[in-house]
Amino acid sequence: MNENLEVIILAAGLGTRMKSATIKILHHAAGRPIIDYVLDLAAEVSGRNPIVVVGHQREAVQQAIGDRARFAVQEQQLGTGHAVMQAAQLLESEHTPGGTVLILSGDVPLTRRETLQSLVEQHRREANALTLLSMKLDQPAMYGRIVRDADGTVMRIVEAKDASDAEKAIQEVNAGIYVFDSADLLANLRQLSTDNTQGEYYLTDLIGMIRNAGKRVGAVVAADPVEALGVNSRGELAIVEAEIQKRVVQKLMTEGVTFRNPTTVVVDSTVSIGADSVVYPFVTIEGTTRIGERCVIEPGAHLINVTIGNDVHVKTGTVAEESTIADSSVVGPYAHLRPGTKLGEHVKVGNFVETKKAVFGAGAKASHLSYIGDAEIGADVNIGAGTITCNYDGVNKHKTVLEDGVFIGSDTQLVAPVRIGRGAYVGAGSTITMDVPADALALSRVPQKIVEGWATRRREKLKKPK
Repeated sequence: MNENLEVIILAAGLGTRMKSATIKILHHAAGRPIIDYVLDLAAEVSGRNPIVVVGHQREAVQQAIGDRARFAVQEQQLGTGHAVMQAAQLLESEHTPGGTVLILSGDVPLTRRETLQSLVEQHRREANALTLLSMKLDQPAMYGRIVRDADGTVMRIVEAKDASDAEKAIQEVNAGIYVFDSADLLANLRQLSTDNTQGEYYLTDLIGMIRNAGKRVGAVVAADPVEALGVNSRGELAIVEAEIQKRVVQKLMTEGVTFRNPTTVVVDSTVSIGADSVVYPFVTIEGTTRIGERCVIEPGAHLINVTIGNDVHVKTGTVAEESTIADSSVVGPYAHLRPGTKLGEHVKVGNFVETKKAVFGAGAKASHLSYIGDAEIGADVNIGAGTITCNYDGVNKHKTVLEDGVFIGSDTQLVAPVRIGRGAYVGAGSTITMDVPADALALSRVPQKIVEGWATRRREKLKKPK
């Protein structure tokens, strides 16, 4: 990190092409707002909090950023030069002789630290007043074109709206990332004008001013144009997110995680996965999910803010949110762990089981076709198929408690509030409305009735002509 490097992040634009009520820099990519990635980058290259220029929805932007930045306000969006002018007051009050200013865009989240370090190093090595990052695109679209003279020196940048047909054919374009000598930046900002078709203050006009002053302007071509891709539309957001996803998966693979088909998974940048875990295709892992070592996540699983221990097996089609799964447990296939679920070690929650605010002790099992909600399940409890905790009376939710070692027979309804004592049995097909003492057997079946010969008589009756 460089203590003598100031970073300005331009983040005032709404982004009308996003067709959204939300400012573009607060749209999420791989689980985080776009601006977060730019803030991380600023923190990696400078020891000083960046200056973020805000405008549209500034309260929401400031709240999202918090104390990670200082703020300058651009009330009217009158161009990039005008945005930097708003940060100039902070720069002037804290100006350090010989300082350098790096200008980033809040909607460009893919730039790598190494690229910025190379840009700053070349700026200082060549003693430039300005060094900018450029990229080469087959279809430059609305990017500003880099115009060089015969010996390759940067002469100016022409905005696409102002470019001639010949200039529009130029494939080298402005990446919107600049390194300035701070004194040159501050001196020339005051001379900017709005003498262009858009009536805006263009930051790129500083190139001509600096050259006219006999100072040098340099440029570094980005090795990979994706590093300078800005998010101005939903299509560009999708491209950016795909690249972030790719980087996340590549990083996890270097840390010892196996992806059976890396291109088919969705893994947020906020997710962690332990070594020797295996992730199958078509898995989505979001939010603050933490997965331990040697886990298996089968196809179609969707995990949101889930904490998973070691040696856990999450089977096909499982959905889990705001839940905890301890070591050596098995979940699914097609289980649904709703918020508040906590599974202890060696727990099994199987086929088509739904849980909500349910705590399972070590070794407990609900293997199939059950709903367990607002429940406390003790260690080594066995819950038979078709069991339901009837937790809602139409007004309030109530709790079911199954103490250690309880056995619940299939097709049982536990009408809460109810407690089943340690080691008790509940017979299949029972509706339990009262507490059951420890080691007792609870039954509530209708007595079985047998009518001998009934089926034979019925068949004979059906055969008679009408």
